[in-house]
Amino acid sequence: MPDHSSVPPIVQRVDNAPRGILMMLVAVFLFSILNVLVKVTAEDYPLTQVTFFRNAFALLPVWATVMAQGGFGSIRTARPMGHLWRSCVGLTSMTLMFWSFHLLPLADAVALNFAAPLFLTALSVPLLSEQVGVHRWSAVAVGFVGVLIIVRPSPDMLNLGAIVALGAALAQSFAMIAIRQLSTSETANSIVFYFTLTTTLLSALTLPFAWRTPDLWGFALLVATGLVGGTAQLFMTRAYTLAPAAVIAPFNYASIVWAALFGWTLWYEVPDLHVVAGAAVVVASGCYILHRETLKHRAVVSGAAGED
Repeated sequence: MPDHSSVPPIVQRVDNAPRGILMMLVAVFLFSILNVLVKVTAEDYPLTQVTFFRNAFALLPVWATVMAQGGFGSIRTARPMGHLWRSCVGLTSMTLMFWSFHLLPLADAVALNFAAPLFLTALSVPLLSEQVGVHRWSAVAVGFVGVLIIVRPSPDMLNLGAIVALGAALAQSFAMIAIRQLSTSETANSIVFYFTLTTTLLSALTLPFAWRTPDLWGFALLVATGLVGGTAQLFMTRAYTLAPAAVIAPFNYASIVWAALFGWTLWYEVPDLHVVAGAAVVVASGCYILHRETLKHRAVVSGAAGED
């Protein structure tokens, strides 16, 4: 799944929106493959072991990219504790998300994860001191209604799968905030590298307590989670360097299409109507927030910022 550590470095660039969108679509497809791999491997191996392989083998493409784009100089940092905090909340989000794949149909878990930008908007007020106007608060409220449609208010609304998926979305929003804070002084390669390295070390601590020796096929699948996940992260990072976030981010919602398709073809999971309707509401609210962010950015650039 995606951890959203793809923050572009603060450098001059020439935008190429079509290429950026293509990169994002490739990243979304690869992350969707990753979700399938995690759901498959979690049926046979401890979740913490799957998480370790996801991070450890992601180091290979991430390290290769760092060496090709500036080497050690590009990952020099003066904020190790910031990277540690970002890694802890990111690892929490990743673990909960992987667990939700095991507990829920794939499309349901992915749809509930779309609540992350809604949590982020709410948390940006106390944690980032950002001003959130009536438009964005209204979008958050509508998005919350969409989440309720997905989980269906009822005596069994708070089932374990829904709680875990929403917990993953909440942790992901904290990770996004940590990335925003780090991106004021850190490069994208630095944030991705230290996240991958730290989560590998942290997840390795659990291996003595939960380990199942994989057979050759199982080992191949576990390694694939890391290689696919790391490559997807790099494509997403590249996408955000080629075009503005407001152009790129909405294409992340294509993941619900892939989740529904893979869930149907591999596990015969057909999304219920309420999941489709709720996901549509959440996606619409998220797109509206992105729209308002675009207007706000243009207003700031023109020196006439208005209410958001």
